[in-house]
Amino acid sequence: MLLILTGIIAITQPVVAALGFSLVLAWIFVFAGIVEAVYAFHQRNEPGFAWKLLAAVATFALGVIMLVNPIASIATLALMIGAFIFASGVSSVMLAMRLKGQKGWGWVLFDGALSIVLAALIAMGWPENSIKFIGILVGICLISGGFWRIVLGRVVRKS
Repeated sequence: MLLILTGIIAITQPVVAALGFSLVLAWIFVFAGIVEAVYAFHQRNEPGFAWKLLAAVATFALGVIMLVNPIASIATLALMIGAFIFASGVSSVMLAMRLKGQKGWGWVLFDGALSIVLAALIAMGWPENSIKFIGILVGICLISGGFWRIVLGRVVRKS
């Protein structure tokens, strides 16, 4: 229930939710970079040490950059999500064309077309609407996560 309430708050306060998400993600990258560096030094006698250390530095640097400029991070996240949704839509349309004539192929086509339209809307509103988009997306994910946990909890209790 707390996830659902938090999701509703995130949707009503998308700027705060987007900023919070961006900062949490930035700190995760900082922490991951440190962990990767520790692992690299533990493996310094193994092949690929330099690559492991380079990956650690890059991950750490990404986290720091995100912490220093969270608004640009939010805009970049929105663009990356839009690109992912677009690629997913194109692949769904291509799959629908291969399934054409089979039962249910229209739903695959609909999903692909809807994804492409959503990606276009994200691109048209980028970067101005990035903060609201990420904040609302975070809210929807929190509500969805809270909902399935409640449903699953009730199902488990009944069995």
